[in-house]
Amino acid sequence: MKRFTFIALHAHRWPVRQQCQVLGVSPSGYYAWQKRTPSPAAEPAPVAGQVAALPGTTQRVFTTHAGRYGQRRLRAELRREGHAVGR
Repeated sequence: MKRFTFIALHAHRWPVRQQCQVLGVSPSGYYAWQKRTPSPAAEPAPVAGQVAALPGTTQRVFTTHAGRYGQRRLRAELRREGHAVGR
């Protein structure tokens, strides 16, 4: 088991900073990892459901920003919402 995953799974039991010190990792590294990866308890969305929902979601994000979102910002916004999008 990876150290950051272990910390995430046991954060309710022991303080994160204390676990980081014992395991020899930096707390900032843990929090950066936590932002990059979904929580271990969260279930990933089914791929088929994501593909079906993506056109409506894309249109919603685009119109929310008055039609002024470029493809890079649009991709970033969709990723923040949890959609797997690429170029």
